[in-house]
This record gives sequence, structure tokens and C-alpha cells, in this order.
Amino acid sequence: MGEALQTALADRYDALSGSLRDRLISFVLSAFDSLGSYRDADAAAFIERVLPVVLATQQQMGQITDAYLSAMIADMLGSAAAPAGVQLDAALRGVAPAEVYTRPFVTTWTALSKGKAYADAVAEGRTRLLSITETDLQLARTQSARTSMERGGARFFRRRLNKSSGTCALCVIASTQRYRVENLMPIHPGCHCKPEPLPGNRDPGHVIDEQLLKDAHDAIARDLGESDRGGRAPDYRNVIITRQHGEYGPLLAVRRQNFTGPNDIPS
Repeated sequence: MGEALQTALADRYDALSGSLRDRLISFVLSAFDSLGSYRDADAAAFIERVLPVVLATQQQMGQITDAYLSAMIADMLGSAAAPAGVQLDAALRGVAPAEVYTRPFVTTWTALSKGKAYADAVAEGRTRLLSITETDLQLARTQSARTSMERGGARFFRRRLNKSSGTCALCVIASTQRYRVENLMPIHPGCHCKPEPLPGNRDPGHVIDEQLLKDAHDAIARDLGESDRGGRAPDYRNVIITRQHGEYGPLLAVRRQNFTGPNDIPS
């Protein structure tokens, strides 16, 4: 069927995954907002109520991602789609989910300990909860995608932008590159991009969309007042990089960004 079917598959997947994400975020934030206070007992009650729904939605994200990619690969290869299902580890980050979803409360408590107003402290906790929930769903997407594409025989994939939810400059530039299936797609908090297999087993080369890369460079050059005609100077491949995050895995980042490491923790 080719491009028409693949576009239809992608649109349907975007609609399903977007609906999953929106429903979960609405549920989680509403549960947080409805708490009478944000003490230890409230945190425990919140986790007991929310965590089963979070984990079930992550599994659903894995299943629809597997179905989508299986259909895409089958169409590219001219074979029958055969999604086998993906079972994700509940601890997507390698950390117990209950610990992860206690962190918004820790953020709230920390803000209060610094003398911030109650409403502002709760708002900081809520923002962290939103980031955690979105990131966990994206991890469910990328981890299931790697399993599905490896099983389907794909060797390379690209980062497909989600135009309906807005796209950052990091993702635009990263979307012009090809990735190897054995590697997880780099993400960042709030990322809504999806992996998309590339047809064939021949390496298409590092840059797969020269025009988009040029357009992105030109836009950045306009903002920075620097020209990039012909030589890619400055080389944004040295500015936008992938770091290895202890929980997320590959993390799309700007080189100048700094992250807290073990040596930064007071003894």
C-alpha cells in the first residue's frame, strides 16, 4: 500500500497514543489536586490510587506501539503484520514506581522547607508530577519500539515529529538523523516524538533529511546572528548531543546543560 497506508497508520497511532496520554495526565493531576494535604499519608493514598492506572496505561502504550510498528514494517516489507505484544518492566527507569511517584511530594516538601508559599510549593510538585508522567509514557513508547522493531527485522529508524503537540528545536534537528534499532531513541522531558522504521537494511547515512537540517540551521542562525552557509558553522551536532541519563537512558540535551552527579551530593 505504501505511503498512503503508512500515513494512515501513523495518524491513527498518534490519535490513540495522544488520547492515552491526555487521559492519564488528566487523571493523575486531578488525583493530586484533590488531596486534602500533601503529607506522608496523602502521598501513600495517592500512590495507592494512581499507580495501578499509570502502570496499566504504560502497558497499553507498549501494545499500541507494537501494533503500529508491526503494521508499518509489514507494509514496508510486503508481509503480514504480526504483533506479538510487548511486556514492559513496571520499573521503566530501573527505580521502583512507588518511589518515582513520591517525588512530586518531595518537591513540595522541599519547597516548603525553603519558605515558599504553600500554593507555590504544591504547584512545583504538580509540575514535577506532570513531567514524570509524560516521561514514563515516552519511555514505554521507546522501549516497546525497540523490541518491536528488532523482532520485525528493521535495522534503522528515524525520529518522527508530533506536529499536533508542538515540537522543540532539539527534536527538529534530531529528526534529520537516522538511528540504529538496537539503540533507544533519545528523549527529553515533555518529548512526544515517535520512532518510525526506515525501509530496507542498507544504512541511509547519518543525515536523512538535509533540507530540514538546513532549514533548522538557518532558523537558529537568524536567532543567533550567525551564518551557516555551506559549512555548518557552528556545527550543531557539537551543541545538541545525547547524554546517558541514569534512569531515562539516552537523553537529548544541549552541551552546555549540566546535570547533578554522584560527586555533587554532599558527604
